[in-house]
Amino acid sequence: MGREFRAKVFKSGNSLALRIPKDMGLSEGTVMRVREERQGFVIEPEEAPRRGIDVSGFAGKCPGIKLAPREDFEERPSTIAARLAAEGKGPA
Repeated sequence: MGREFRAKVFKSGNSLALRIPKDMGLSEGTVMRVREERQGFVIEPEEAPRRGIDVSGFAGKCPGIKLAPREDFEERPSTIAARLAAEGKGPA
């Protein structure tokens, strides 16, 4: 099993709070989930939201890859209309 720490519950405003020792490795602002179970409570960090992967820098690292030219992609009609309107060439 893991390390064991002691923590004390104290009153904070109209709530009770649990001071978690810094040595546990949590960072400030971490959202914790508290779940009541038959023999006590389980306190654990919420899972962080999944982050997307930026693949924009990968193209130059793949020898032999040929990217399609930009003109091969069709724009959406709403994008074309917005661009034309911004240029003053759209329908009146």
